[in-house]
Amino acid sequence: MFGLSPLHWIVVLIVILVFFGRGRISETMGDFGKGIRSFKKGLGEEESRPAAPPAPPAQIAATPPPSPAPEQPAPAPESSSTPD
Repeated sequence: MFGLSPLHWIVVLIVILVFFGRGRISETMGDFGKGIRSFKKGLGEEESRPAAPPAPPAQIAATPPPSPAPEQPAPAPESSSTPD
C-alpha cells in the first residue's frame, strides 16, 4: 500500500542532492562518521581502563562505654515535727 519502488527512492535522492548539494551532504556524513569514531574510542578507553579498587570503609575508633554514675545515698526523710 505505502511501499516505495526503487524509482521513488532515486527521485527522492535526486531532490535531496538538489536541495543540499553534494558538498553539504558529504560534510554532514563526515561529521557523522567522526562522531561514531569518537564514541567508539570513548567506549574502548572505558573498557581498557582498569577498575580502581574500592576505598576501604572508614573505621571509627572504639570508645569505652560511659561508666555508670556513682550511687548517691538516698536523702534522709525529713521529720515534720512541730514544736508543741
